[in-house]
Amino acid sequence: MARNLTDSESGILRSKQYLIIDRDSKYTDQFRRLIRDGGTTVVRLPPRSPHLNAHAERFVRSIKAECLNRMIFVGQASLRRAVSEHIVHYHRERNHQGLGNRPLLVPETATAASGSILRRARLSGVLNFYYREAA
Repeated sequence: MARNLTDSESGILRSKQYLIIDRDSKYTDQFRRLIRDGGTTVVRLPPRSPHLNAHAERFVRSIKAECLNRMIFVGQASLRRAVSEHIVHYHRERNHQGLGNRPLLVPETATAASGSILRRARLSGVLNFYYREAA
């Protein structure tokens, strides 16, 4: 029994053009049909091609190890907040080895060479970012 999703029901996929998925059995025909009915094109990766999904797999591994496995969620709102905080941390504060241990989005301000070292804690200290205070 397929039905069209309204804007309020489509949630995170609202205004998204594509959803890229692998061939996992959890993505059933009914699931794919529901996504398509909401106006999003479902793109299935070819069989046995894990290299095509490497960036997504690495992000999922990171968010689970650094955040989700360390918390107990009491509802959808707390899960959404944790994911949102981790995404900001992942893009703006977390070092990435592939980028010479720099964040994905480099801050516009220059890093100070001297000064006190400060900590920005997210999610009550689950995620931490250390930086030097400008002199």
